[in-house]
Amino acid sequence: MSGVCGVAEGMSFGQMNFGQAQLEDRRRTARLVKTADALVRHPGGTLPEKLQAPADLGAVYHLLSCPQVTHAAVLAPHRELTLTRIARHDGPVLIIHDATELDFTTRRALTHALGEIGNGSRRGYVCHNSLAVDPLRREVLGLTGQILHRRAKVRKGETQAQRRVRADRESRLWLQGTQSLPADWNLIDVCDRGADTFEFLEHESHSGRRFVIRSAYNRGIHVAHDPQAAHSLAHEFARTLPACATRTICVSACRVEKKSKKRGPKQVRQRRQREAQLCVAAAPVLLRAPSSKNGEHGDVPLPLWIVRVWEPHPPADEEPLEWFLWTNQPIHSAEEALWVVSWYECRWMVEEYHKAMKTGCGIENPQFTAADRLEPLLALLSVVALSLLNLREISRRPEARTRRAREIVSGDYVAVLSTWRHKTPREDWTIYEFFLALARLGGHQNRKGDHHPGWLVLWRGWHHLQAMMDGAHAIQQIQKCA
Repeated sequence: MSGVCGVAEGMSFGQMNFGQAQLEDRRRTARLVKTADALVRHPGGTLPEKLQAPADLGAVYHLLSCPQVTHAAVLAPHRELTLTRIARHDGPVLIIHDATELDFTTRRALTHALGEIGNGSRRGYVCHNSLAVDPLRREVLGLTGQILHRRAKVRKGETQAQRRVRADRESRLWLQGTQSLPADWNLIDVCDRGADTFEFLEHESHSGRRFVIRSAYNRGIHVAHDPQAAHSLAHEFARTLPACATRTICVSACRVEKKSKKRGPKQVRQRRQREAQLCVAAAPVLLRAPSSKNGEHGDVPLPLWIVRVWEPHPPADEEPLEWFLWTNQPIHSAEEALWVVSWYECRWMVEEYHKAMKTGCGIENPQFTAADRLEPLLALLSVVALSLLNLREISRRPEARTRRAREIVSGDYVAVLSTWRHKTPREDWTIYEFFLALARLGGHQNRKGDHHPGWLVLWRGWHHLQAMMDGAHAIQQIQKCA
């Protein structure tokens, strides 16, 4: 993977992302760089499977035991690299915020160092990620932040006022995830329904950035940006708006869980993949502050726009799609409304990233018995997971059919994979041809009717290709000895 992520800049993956780490000893930084390059070549499996040489594995254990090697110190150089890429980027950049749970329940020695996850019977971290994405090319630029949160065990009978001032309140993660971001109108914070708190909406309205947040609650509003206008409820008002634009999206197949009542049983159904014709409507509103405060915020109403996206004619056996979005992006045309919708549609990339962390990099596999040794490794693997996510996007770009594969991938990788595919090395391979063969190595059939290979198929292909590279290297060593 170092070929994919660093050759164009003349640097390895580890040098690019961790070469500026401040660990109080150059040898520690050099070991971190070497480890990152090794992990990106073998992202899956346990740590002994990723680092098969006993000396390398022992060196990593020693590195992670140093008190200077913390989660923040390991992530810092990558975060600075991401902010530099954002500053150089021409156009808007999405910062997609979301959390996933990392389960370490079976690590008995870590029990008291972790927090509750799931329904409270399991132990681990709530990992809150902020992912920078180019919305036009759908390319991941990097992480602007990651928070490893230990969910607090709330004492029984906690009052609303006590919860509001509690420092480890989980709803504060949304604010903490944006604290280090600059006040830049080209940055757009994108969040799902968990961020729909008046506290966070108020924070974002004064941040100097744009935002798109999916509405979870039918909040009180004034119609238009007029405090003297009629009162209404946001969702009911949005449903009265005429469509100003339409668009077609591909709805992926998935398992949908829904509760009909707050304490009732979950209803589980399988949603089929289909194309959906959606309508879009938008209008300015003045969002009223709630009278009962769950967070720390003022009472001044917020001038926002509400966007409704809905499916007017769903299939008979499918539930219609409907979203409500809050944004501070002024919407005076159908084009601007579609911008907001397209920004929110990129939110799935953070879910794919979480899958890359867990399935691709095995981030829940390390068997450490101390949290201060586990956490810097989680930062390292989180950055490695980004390279998996970008595999698919690199292969989908228009220039992939014309650019030479050797421009972004090491020539040795091109030679080995093309020899496997065509029985002879092909130095003229394009990026598209390289990734098509990589997908075939991962189990994709390359048929005309097949969908474009996803990152998981490409990751499997890369895993097999790395094994082939190791075999080719071993043969070279045998020939040298002979």
